[in-house]
Amino acid sequence: MLKRTLLAAAAAILISSPAFAAECPKHMKAIDEAMAKTPAKATAEVKKLRADGEADHKAGKHADSMVKLKKAEAMLGIK
Repeated sequence: MLKRTLLAAAAAILISSPAFAAECPKHMKAIDEAMAKTPAKATAEVKKLRADGEADHKAGKHADSMVKLKKAEAMLGIK
């Protein structure tokens, strides 16, 4: 039973990883556009979150990337 649960969890992670991979660049683009339109909101923290999100994306850590990118989007008021 435990073996099946672990296999199911591993399969879910493998299946969802490419989905996150495709989403990261979309979110980075939205953040870049919002920072260009409202430079006052482009704080050092937003810029750091965006850069860290891109680094995580390139490292294959797409779930971590999405967490950081969504936080930056929230700070910029992106829905």
